[in-house]
Amino acid sequence: MLPLPEPTPDATARLRSALLAARYTADGLLELLGATAYAALGRGETVPALRATRTGGPLATLVRLFLLRQTVDLAEARAALPVDEALAGGWLVTAESAHPSSEPGASAAAVRAAVDVRPYGGPDGDDWWIVSDLGCSVGGAGGLTPSTEAGPDGDQHDSPQGPDRSELVLGVGGAATTLAGITVRTPAARALDLGTGSGIQALHAAQHATHVTATDVNPRALRFAWLTLALSGAPEPELREGSLFEAVADDGPYDLIVSNPPFVISPAALGDRLSYRDGGMRGDELCRRIVRQASDHLAEGGYCQLLANWEHQEGEDWRERVAGWVPSGCDAWIVQREVQDVTQYAELWLRDAGDHLRDPAEYARRYGAWLDEFEARGTKAVGFGWIILRATDAEHPSITVEEWPHPVEQPLGEVVRAHFDRQDFLRSTDDAALLTWHFQLSPEVVQEQVGLPGAEDPEHVVLRQHRGMRRASKVDTVGAGFAGVCDGSLPAGRILDAIAQLLGEDSVQLRDRTPEAIRLLVEQGFLIPVPVS
Repeated sequence: MLPLPEPTPDATARLRSALLAARYTADGLLELLGATAYAALGRGETVPALRATRTGGPLATLVRLFLLRQTVDLAEARAALPVDEALAGGWLVTAESAHPSSEPGASAAAVRAAVDVRPYGGPDGDDWWIVSDLGCSVGGAGGLTPSTEAGPDGDQHDSPQGPDRSELVLGVGGAATTLAGITVRTPAARALDLGTGSGIQALHAAQHATHVTATDVNPRALRFAWLTLALSGAPEPELREGSLFEAVADDGPYDLIVSNPPFVISPAALGDRLSYRDGGMRGDELCRRIVRQASDHLAEGGYCQLLANWEHQEGEDWRERVAGWVPSGCDAWIVQREVQDVTQYAELWLRDAGDHLRDPAEYARRYGAWLDEFEARGTKAVGFGWIILRATDAEHPSITVEEWPHPVEQPLGEVVRAHFDRQDFLRSTDDAALLTWHFQLSPEVVQEQVGLPGAEDPEHVVLRQHRGMRRASKVDTVGAGFAGVCDGSLPAGRILDAIAQLLGEDSVQLRDRTPEAIRLLVEQGFLIPVPVS
């Protein structure tokens, strides 16, 4: 791997200005490439983008340099960048490239990128850039296989030793953007990015936290995080090297802890750990340890939000297993978004590391090592999702564990915050008090009636959210009638009395049996409690 850039702050600012001037931004990239090539680039497919940049110009030059790993003639690079400073700072390195000429073999001085610099759109329309190792912005380390490395022309060439993949630093992937989207973005005094990688979570946190600390076991990752924040114009974070919470053991509590940790459950027998994905602990122990230790580092009301893998083991309910990780003094919301059987899981991460490009016999041996590990641990499948903790002094913390593989609408930070606010409301409000509250139907909820065509009455009624988690809840006649008139003007008890009279039911019995249904609608966000002065 090439040495990491060591630019001065002033030179970094001038590079940022050049990127903006060339419209090397998320919007500019989409405009140049078009939706099809842009989407293909997100999948790691570069051919459509190469074709789209044939027209030339500063923006096309930057795409070829930083995203497509192409060698660019010096004159073209100078039209897009302060090349001398970029070379001195380590963003670029010199190379030779074939130059169109009537003379066979003619060449010209050229440059190529030392790192991947990828445009990234911030939540408020900010123009940011994520800096990572070349070929590692998407698709994991598969872009650099064990027997090849990128040559001066951007292609792959045989290498007797190959690059040191154990310290590769990835850029933005689906997991990173998922975590950024679910993170609560309320103002914070202190935020911690645990296992920062290329720094994307620290970059987001810097927009709403006064002080940001970023840690990683990989010193190269800390340097990349610094580059990402500096190039994006964010305040400089405090960078610390260390595993899990050991680097901040003596610090005060944090209002926000975020982590996209190396959660992959991989076999120790192979011995070639990739630091960006392999935490060096058996099974899902690393994720369990983060959850267990987080409460020691959270301020009252503070959040810890992480992505995780967890094992589905023979004879044990995964919900009970993962809920058992939650420490005392924390509410929790655990959501399983996907499950893979052990063969699917092994194949995913074998491809991620480029093992599918090895000799077939070696690939089979490595595949077998993954299956041996799972068999020894009694693991039948692996779940992926998010774990969110909130520090609380409640006598009975709330732990919600659910499976939700359905589409959601990001960002979900406000949905997460509202979820825990509703838990506070429900545990502090008994059934009698619940009926004195006023409620309002959430504005994104619609009612659907399902039944046979021509039937006088629907078979059932469904309340459906069209934003956020996009939940659906089947309700009975009382529930549908109750939700339909919840506009915040009447207390729940009076609404039930009116429904009882309309249906010819006993109002006392209806008041007794309905609070459970109201609680469920509140818990899932269909009904919003409305304080009345």
